[in-house]
Amino acid sequence: MAFRGIGYGLTIAGLAGMVFAAVLGLTYAPSVSSEAWNAPDAYRILYLHVPFAWCSFLSFTVLFYGSLMWYLKRSEAAWFLFQSASDLGLVFGLGVITSGPIWGSAEWGTPWDWGDLRLNTFALLTAVAFFLVLSRRAQPDTAETRDTLSAVGLFGFALVPITALATTWYQDRHPGVLVVESEGSGMDPEIRTLLLLSFAIMCVLFAGLLMLSNQRYRLAAAVAERKAELDEEAMS
Repeated sequence: MAFRGIGYGLTIAGLAGMVFAAVLGLTYAPSVSSEAWNAPDAYRILYLHVPFAWCSFLSFTVLFYGSLMWYLKRSEAAWFLFQSASDLGLVFGLGVITSGPIWGSAEWGTPWDWGDLRLNTFALLTAVAFFLVLSRRAQPDTAETRDTLSAVGLFGFALVPITALATTWYQDRHPGVLVVESEGSGMDPEIRTLLLLSFAIMCVLFAGLLMLSNQRYRLAAAVAERKAELDEEAMS
């Protein structure tokens, strides 16, 4: 019960914090150069877009751990993490691929550029999460199904470094890595601070959702186990 209460508290705090960060992004955050950006005001959506992306990467990191521990130890706890992480990977991934085209429409004049490596690898990453969520619900919960989905989860995690470094290897439209402290990074310190604050707040939301989702799958497994026991008793 205490675990669930902490999850609710973190989730509520994270949601309230994201509203606060969005207001800061719209009002407090400094403007950017109209010469360097085609739509200087539209950049403010990045205070949500970028933290969504980073939390999506966190989701797939948890997914990797769950997949690996299922393979190595056949751990039910790891499978609960796998289920929760695939759900969160889809949630945060959808946040990325819905907020990104809004900015792209204003900045690039098109919501999607099929020639941009990061856009396409992130779309594939979100598609992997979508596949895992649907497959878990469509397939029987057997060891063979878990093995197959865990393999897909490991493949999804392999896309994380590719997506993260895409603009370093091949930069077309998508902005490069600007958050790191470096000369000529092109990012105002206030913008960087607010962006990192938004990420920290979204991490609180991520932790809360992960705890609640994990508790949900644990309770569902306990209910299914108890139902099987009662069915067995009724038949004997």
